[in-house]
Amino acid sequence: MEKKIAVLGSTGSIGVQSLDVAEKAGYQVKALTANRDFRKLEEQIRKFKPEMAALSDTAAAAELRLRCKDTPTRIYSGAEGVCMCASETDADTVIDSIVGLAGLRPALSVLESGKTLALANKEALVAGGYLVLEAAKKTGKKILPVDSEHSAIFQCLQGKPSNKALKKIILTASGGPFFGKTRDEIKNVTAADALKHPNWDMGAKITIDSASMFNKGLELIEAHFLFGVAPESIDILVHRESIIHSMIEYDDNSVIAQLGLPDMRIPIQYALTYPERFVSPVGELNLAEIGKLTFFEPDYEVFDCLNICREAITKGGLYPAAVNSANEEANRLFREGKIGFLDLGRLIRTAFDVTPDKKEFTLEDVFETDRLARQAVLDAV
Repeated sequence: MEKKIAVLGSTGSIGVQSLDVAEKAGYQVKALTANRDFRKLEEQIRKFKPEMAALSDTAAAAELRLRCKDTPTRIYSGAEGVCMCASETDADTVIDSIVGLAGLRPALSVLESGKTLALANKEALVAGGYLVLEAAKKTGKKILPVDSEHSAIFQCLQGKPSNKALKKIILTASGGPFFGKTRDEIKNVTAADALKHPNWDMGAKITIDSASMFNKGLELIEAHFLFGVAPESIDILVHRESIIHSMIEYDDNSVIAQLGLPDMRIPIQYALTYPERFVSPVGELNLAEIGKLTFFEPDYEVFDCLNICREAITKGGLYPAAVNSANEEANRLFREGKIGFLDLGRLIRTAFDVTPDKKEFTLEDVFETDRLARQAVLDAV
């Protein structure tokens, strides 16, 4: 039977690569969503002919309806429209590659409708991990990780003999464009400097997060929820070549790693074909050509966002949601040139002071925490 997929956030970097994988594999694309890029979404609609599509921005959705009125694709708008494309399509698997907290509600819609969620949105688990896991548990559906690091861990765990055998997870990090720099050396860097990632081609928000290493902190929190591993059993290791995508260590001190070229189409394809493996659109890894692989401890003083994320998941409850939202706001301000790079950690920390102390929470609690954290950042600026 031909596989049917939907792609949420289809005009972004992961979304475009997901459609590339789908096209090469001959999958049906049943639904597409984006934020406001109606031109690119129109191109995708004409190429993949989905039954449904949605834009979060209502004005952009109105423009898309006019442009696509000669097609059979139904066009929806707003957050509700995106969730409809996530839940009401007859896709088998839905890729959630929406950027930021906006990906949480659609992720829940996917799981509640009984579909498999291929998750490329870190923030959904970071902010609403408790809620997402509950939704998956109720329907018995899998959450398949698309992030290269979590896909690597997922692949390494396929041969795990028992839950007790796992000693720790080792997340690898590229170190971003400012690896080896002191705080004094990076205090005046610009967004343009931070967007020059050495290995990966990603969207602006995630690339800035990689430069501050907040992204790796998000991945630590995500790994905790995905794999049920305590935060203190998750290590971070800087690996500049981005060939080893992450590792696991067993109780007998054996370490299992997943290697591959730094191309997101590998983990995207594995999420779509799991548990099978198909021929990849990505080139073959040649270790002799690469020559060497290097590893370093992160600099926790320069990249203070790592400790902020570890502190948030240790506190639990709504604290991960709060620091995530504070970072989204601070990241935006930095990209707009309104704050300095070293202001990121200071501003994100303001979220701790306004977070409601709840271990169990609702979706409404997450969005109220989001509001409080963003306002705390703006007040601090």
